[in-house]
Amino acid sequence: MNIRESQEALELVTLSPYASFSAKTKGRDKQEPLCDIRPEYQRDRDRILHCKAFRRMKHKTQVFLAPEGDHYRTRLTHTLEVSQIARTIAKALRLNESLAEAIALGHDLGHTPFGHSGEAVLNKICEDGFTHYEQSVRVVEKLEKNGKGLNLTWEVRDGIRNHRTAGHPSTLEGAVVRLSDKIAYINHDIDDAIRAKMFEEKDLPLCYTDVLGHSVRERLNIMIHDIILNSLNKPGIFMSEGMEEAMMGLRQWMFDHVYKNEIPKAEEGRAQQMLSQLYFYYMDHVDELPQEYLNFLDAGEKVSRVVCDYIAGMSDIYAIDQFEKLFVPKTLERVLNDHSCNRREKKSMYYPDEVIEEVRMKNDIVDVISGYVKLQKKRS
Repeated sequence: MNIRESQEALELVTLSPYASFSAKTKGRDKQEPLCDIRPEYQRDRDRILHCKAFRRMKHKTQVFLAPEGDHYRTRLTHTLEVSQIARTIAKALRLNESLAEAIALGHDLGHTPFGHSGEAVLNKICEDGFTHYEQSVRVVEKLEKNGKGLNLTWEVRDGIRNHRTAGHPSTLEGAVVRLSDKIAYINHDIDDAIRAKMFEEKDLPLCYTDVLGHSVRERLNIMIHDIILNSLNKPGIFMSEGMEEAMMGLRQWMFDHVYKNEIPKAEEGRAQQMLSQLYFYYMDHVDELPQEYLNFLDAGEKVSRVVCDYIAGMSDIYAIDQFEKLFVPKTLERVLNDHSCNRREKKSMYYPDEVIEEVRMKNDIVDVISGYVKLQKKRS
């Protein structure tokens, strides 16, 4: 018995009978040799952590577009908070923690730049529509690894597809992530809104906070405990009736006072216009798409779908850079600077690597700098 098999055997003894057992997965679309160390859901978790789409989320909007400050949530930090909540609940209920974590880490991989505003404009202009949860599945099934996808298990993909409010996950781990997503974004978006001075904690409706708690920390503790206590040793994931009503009421209050507020949405129109122009530009200039996307066209994918894939995969920063490159006229200074950089790059090409290395080895950096700047020795 190898390490993976011993862990799978341990799951059968320690996990709840309602948990998803690694050895009983419905499997992958493409069969692969099993790992001798990691169970299947742990492998999926690792694949998501190492994929490009996961890294891009650090530069994608959660609620506040291009916020001034280091402490606002991004799509990546939101994902990590969802994962932490889901793991806490799954572990307490003796569910499969690795499956819950894999679903949580992958649930927003398909999100667009500029958050839900980007999703809305792509859904409007793309002929087949666009939703971030379906795009997240498309990312792991097709877009990653140059068209090969991550080849995740059926259970992880089902949880990713069904994490939305209207979703119906097939596993309890997926149901845990579905609720954890709401708990995370309601609370951290309150925290960010308070940081943006949109309101104060005392402005939240007492009819909700008297049930849920009067601080982010208190609300997280109360809501997580409620789910665990109402779901322990049961074939479903439940919140008490009063707790769920208060959570959904506070969620609606956040939609009315934060998500549709003029402060986080101040630049939404411009961001949507930017993505719209990028979309129609690449629809007319398909040959300018990166090669990995041109390969999808060669494989028979629709142009509109591939252009959506490219734009949805952009980070906020990259989308802005591409827009500036394509639509913003350069000043004379920028043109000259770019020309100068190009000349320097071409000039440097005349020096072989071995020559550069020889110069570096035969010169002391202190001596070189001393020729331009007066240096004073401070310590050894």
